[in-house]
Amino acid sequence: FRSIANPFTAPGYASKSRQMFERSVALDPTSREAVGDLFDYYLNAPGFLGGGANKAAVLAAQVAVHDPAEGQYYQARLDEHRKEYDSAEQHLRTALELAPRQVGRVMELAKYLSAHGRDKESDALFEQAERIAPQDPRVIYERASAYVHSGRNLDEARRLLRRYLQAPITPSDPPKSEAESMLRKIGA
Repeated sequence: FRSIANPFTAPGYASKSRQMFERSVALDPTSREAVGDLFDYYLNAPGFLGGGANKAAVLAAQVAVHDPAEGQYYQARLDEHRKEYDSAEQHLRTALELAPRQVGRVMELAKYLSAHGRDKESDALFEQAERIAPQDPRVIYERASAYVHSGRNLDEARRLLRRYLQAPITPSDPPKSEAESMLRKIGA
């Protein structure tokens, strides 16, 4: 069974989704998944559906109270959405300074730099991430993804993606189907 919203019912579903995201955050404001879903909604939904950058900014400030590094990450995403790239990078750097042993902080900055053509800095950060968490499949996947998206080091990307496909993953890791799709994209 598959249901697809039509243009007349979609706003109602979006509004219900927002209400559920808000309720989830109200029940547990420290839940990264709930806060992340609500932040994504606010950042991407138009104002008439209850979204907006101002709401995302308020949520980022609330997150910073409980987790300063995560608050910096959300502020970086908000700044990037606003095309304030220098500020976004600075927030990612601050998040990394606040939590230098969290591999996710290292990878977020590495991915950002790769997306903005700063390959040497990005590669150094991916190496740092690998030293922090040598067996973490996300490090393998994200590095390969950065290579594929930038169109460089494709032989290494193939090797990393094959390694990812052999690794044990969790539900929070990217699905192996995405790795397979990237391999097909680069002709492996």
